[in-house]
Amino acid sequence: GCFVFKPSSKKRRWSEKTAHDFRSTSNDSEDTELRFVTCQSLWNQIKSETEQIQEHLNKQLLDKLVSFLSRSHSDFQEKTTEWTCRMKFREIPTAALVLGVNVTDHDLTFRSLSDVLQDNITPYVALLEAKDCPGIKNLMQKLMGQLMNCDIDVDSPEDEDSVQVSQNRIRCSMPSLTRWYKSVTKKTDSGTPSKKRKSSSRHWQSPPVVVIFKDMESFATKVLQDFIAISSQHIHELPLVLVFGIATSPMIIHRLLPHSVSSLLCIELFQSLSCKDHLSTIIDKLLLTSRFPFKLGEKVLQVLINIFLYHDFSVKNFIKGFQLCIVEHFYSQPLSVLCCHLVDIKKRVHSLSHDQCENIRKLPSFRRYVEKQESGKQIELLTNDSFLKVETEKLLEDLHVYHEDYVSILRCLHVFTSSLPKYPLGKQIRELHCACLENRVWETEEYESSLQLARMLNKTDLVTMLQQCVEILMSSSGKEFDKIVDKLKEFLTQFQNLEAEERERDVSISSQKELQKKTDLYHLQKTLLELKESRKSKKLTKFEMLRFEVVDYIDSLVRKYLVPADDRTLHEIVYFNTATVLRGHLNAAPRTALHTALNNPHWYLKNQALKCDGGGISNKAPDICIVYKLHLECGRLINLVDWLEAFSTVVMAAEEPNADAASSDQVDDIIHARFIRAVSELELLGFIKPSKQKTDHVARLTWGGC
Repeated sequence: GCFVFKPSSKKRRWSEKTAHDFRSTSNDSEDTELRFVTCQSLWNQIKSETEQIQEHLNKQLLDKLVSFLSRSHSDFQEKTTEWTCRMKFREIPTAALVLGVNVTDHDLTFRSLSDVLQDNITPYVALLEAKDCPGIKNLMQKLMGQLMNCDIDVDSPEDEDSVQVSQNRIRCSMPSLTRWYKSVTKKTDSGTPSKKRKSSSRHWQSPPVVVIFKDMESFATKVLQDFIAISSQHIHELPLVLVFGIATSPMIIHRLLPHSVSSLLCIELFQSLSCKDHLSTIIDKLLLTSRFPFKLGEKVLQVLINIFLYHDFSVKNFIKGFQLCIVEHFYSQPLSVLCCHLVDIKKRVHSLSHDQCENIRKLPSFRRYVEKQESGKQIELLTNDSFLKVETEKLLEDLHVYHEDYVSILRCLHVFTSSLPKYPLGKQIRELHCACLENRVWETEEYESSLQLARMLNKTDLVTMLQQCVEILMSSSGKEFDKIVDKLKEFLTQFQNLEAEERERDVSISSQKELQKKTDLYHLQKTLLELKESRKSKKLTKFEMLRFEVVDYIDSLVRKYLVPADDRTLHEIVYFNTATVLRGHLNAAPRTALHTALNNPHWYLKNQALKCDGGGISNKAPDICIVYKLHLECGRLINLVDWLEAFSTVVMAAEEPNADAASSDQVDDIIHARFIRAVSELELLGFIKPSKQKTDHVARLTWGGC
């Protein structure tokens, strides 16, 4: 995989930037500010929920790591005998943390781990990345810099300056780090801790030093070997613990490190939650709930899932895509002001203007709804705004009830389909959700196959599934589920009183004994034929009849409650269905974007002076644009002299001729420098390369239009 890490430059906050975009480029309507506030409030709620989910999912892994780090240097606190220390501390405690290939999600895990360690175990935690540690010297500088900053008092700038000066003077080596650690722990023991890390019972008297290698595969082998070998010589003085962040496989440790080095490590393996399970939990908590009014359409959800499965496995990027959907929906849909919680619907509906009422009448789903009404009601809906508002409020409340019922019945259906042997509708609930959003799921072949398999389930499985469905429906807030729960409990009672299965078992056992007695081939075939005929004419048992009744009842619930969202009136208000817009934002086409930017800079810069008609070249365009358009007119090899002359002609086209020769030469030098820089930029972008055939030529690398 290829992962892009954007630089952490100082940018405007998301809220400020989005507010500016809403106000400047959104269609001018009186509810623009309210739409932005609603969008921001909704995203803050979803963001808070997402952080809680991720914290909960990482809790088990972090607890195991904390337990490992707690016992890794427990003997160091007890001050055992010198011989025991030598034998025991020869190995460095190391946690191999396998996080998966979703590299962009690792930062959150390491940040949570660092916070937990600093709150409970030790203030001395260093996070190292391969890009900052090309050599052992850089690694030691980065390590000591991070650890010493743990002991700086941020409230007193004088102390910070003195520590910084002393740090620069200290030679970055393991003995220096050991001496610093002894001085810091001794200072803490004597009762003079730093103000930033106050003495606390949560931290040990001699807390371990935790070094986290965030991307172990990217570190140079020589750097890792040298650091481990040096650290092992000081492990009896410095309670060091290593944490390796691994994206691929634990075997990478033995591939990067020879046995002589890996034998110095006491490695314990930790496995994080699968990114697919992580995504399923996010979808379950954010999308399959009635807490948030905003919903994703089937095509949009499929785009986000496909990018996740086939590109990066990044939950972080999935959430960013979800955020983009929210912003795009509230930006492009004028009626998104009604995408709010149930308690706010009445107030917002009755504050709609006449133009907003007309927007409601233009919705395709509302048109279909009007066509089904009687003529008198049709006239009221199309002409009377007050009547329309009352009807809109009722329809939005019905849509909210539909979401509550949909989620509960979907979970019940998933209980049945996930227990089937072949998973016709998918094993994950997100797959079932997409199938229900796409079309009427009961009309698909996969659903029919699922029903056929469900009609062959045994008594134990059916009882377990019904019990799970009862729990799901009882925990739901749906008003119509009381009758359904009573019906399911009635089925459970019938199964408990059923004795047909035991009688069938007795019959089968007796027939098996009869078959065992008859060893003659003729009698055996005769008996098997008789059993086959008896099965054909045999009536369904009570258990089989009850099983068919249960499956048919579940089928009736699916047909009633799992109607696709596109069939619901006013679904456009809360559902974002513009998959093409989302795909254009997320699925980048860099070559097309580059060609557009260089060939038509007006498209991005919005400067009318750069607009050219008929394929001309404006001398006011950026130099790289002029050079690019000139290079499109050339063949495989481009003569740099001819190219420079053409560039100079375009640039000087609007300038008056100057008689002063000295100033003219100076201008030529400036144009020459501009040309060299533009050509270098084109080479950096990959459009040209130096030619070995002719030194004064460059070779063109791209052909054809975009």
